[in-house]
Amino acid sequence: MAKISFKPGNMLYPLPAVMVSVTDKAGRSNIITVAWAGTVCTNPPMVGISVRPSRYSHHMIAETGEFVINLTTEELAFATDYCGVRSGRDTDKWKEAKLTPVKSDLVKAPCIAESPVNIECRVVKTEQMGSHDLFLAEVVAVHVDDRYMDEKGSFHLENAKPIVYSHGEYYDLGKRIGKFGYSVQKKP
Repeated sequence: MAKISFKPGNMLYPLPAVMVSVTDKAGRSNIITVAWAGTVCTNPPMVGISVRPSRYSHHMIAETGEFVINLTTEELAFATDYCGVRSGRDTDKWKEAKLTPVKSDLVKAPCIAESPVNIECRVVKTEQMGSHDLFLAEVVAVHVDDRYMDEKGSFHLENAKPIVYSHGEYYDLGKRIGKFGYSVQKKP
């Protein structure tokens, strides 16, 4: 097996494809699709999203210091793509993507009702990275769709059929092949 050298670039795939809902100080809201998002800390719970300064939602996040990460599913794939390729400057994405804004508990940005998980966030630091600004944020509230809860109180996101993004395409997650620690688990 031979390796081929590529120019330096972002090859960390697949990535979560999330819809980030935002609002400005005047109360206008928008949705931006972000693939550059991830967990950065457990305690306190923190996430990071990277957004180009030229994107319409960027000034809203910078202005309010708040946003909501909304996880996406197969059912939301069209809306996820639409909110990534259309600008909120020209389009009411809520209306066009047939999404429902729901009041958040702790931030002004709305949650997306159709999403199985909504993660309310407050920015604690912004880093100018080059083409994108990295918004590091503390998770201040989480909402999950009760349809994916079992009788023991466990949440089953896999039943919502989440999607990921890889090299310009959306994919489902496929089958489970193991769980954390299965490589060292004692056999019964």
